Amino acid sequence: MKKVTLSSIFIFLLFISINTLSAQELRSSSGSSTGKIESDGTIRNGSGSSVGKIDSDGTVRNSSGSSIGKIDSDGTIRNGSGSSIGKLDSDGTVRNSSGSSIGKIDSDGTVRNSSGSSIGSANGVNKAWAAVVFFFFAFN
Repeated sequence: MKKVTLSSIFIFLLFISINTLSAQELRSSSGSSTGKIESDGTIRNGSGSSVGKIDSDGTVRNSSGSSIGKIDSDGTIRNGSGSSIGKLDSDGTVRNSSGSSIGKIDSDGTVRNSSGSSIGSANGVNKAWAAVVFFFFAFN
């Protein structure tokens, strides 16, 4: 019998979320729409233009399709050269490469900075995707 690991569960849930979510709104702290993440991982800005994509394997791409990073199954977020630039903990805490908390994504999708102030929301968006968009790669 094959052993099921947390990593394999995370990959499975990421794959399911990529294939079943409809477009999910990204909002600023004032509530205005700043963009969407579509079910195929395409990231759109507030004007509807494609600004990037997150593939089913966690690869993060810019609008030209070039790889600019990756989300590992353990929540590690890497830049284009493979260096760790941060991590998403299971409780939604987002950490930089030094391990310091730089924010958090609450269970209701509220995105908070390191001081706990709301900087936006990503209700229904995969937390790893929200962390990438809000904290690591500037897609806007």
